[in-house]
Amino acid sequence: MKFLFNPSSHFNLANLFTFVNITAGLSAMYFITLNNFFLAIILAWIGGAFDIFDGKIAREYELSNEFGVQLDSFADFLSFVLVPVFLIFQAVYAPSLTGFMLFVVAVISIYYVISGLRRLIHFNINTDAGEVDKHFVGVPTPLGAILLWLVYLGSAYNLFSVSMVIVLMLFIGWSLNSKLKVPHP
Repeated sequence: MKFLFNPSSHFNLANLFTFVNITAGLSAMYFITLNNFFLAIILAWIGGAFDIFDGKIAREYELSNEFGVQLDSFADFLSFVLVPVFLIFQAVYAPSLTGFMLFVVAVISIYYVISGLRRLIHFNINTDAGEVDKHFVGVPTPLGAILLWLVYLGSAYNLFSVSMVIVLMLFIGWSLNSKLKVPHP
């Protein structure tokens, strides 16, 4: 069991937590395809909890390494970019839009996905393993996901029209790579 606390192990404790995040994200995607949005959101939040703990464990037990940084970004891309975008597309856009407007929201969804991916790649290039800054420049993808969950809830409870969801998705996508400073928790 020494591999759990070996920083060079791909299966150390921190990375195992990241693998659970990935599993939760993949499972959420599956339940979105079944239109079981409640369970998908629960799984996404479970993934988010494991994302918080993988970083804390990596720092506490000095398990940070380049593999873990890349793995964490992959998990973030899945759980905090693809899952919320797919949820909004499947739950908000697909039932109410057709034709050209469905194409437009597909392009906007792709814009958000590329924005999230760009942010994560930029973060990886400019961050050393184990390093934690006092603030993020641009909205981090987990916060972007939380904002998209709130947008989804606003739509589900008829607080936001589809047009408002589109505008908010564009704005949140833009904010991922903006110069906004967000304090690191």
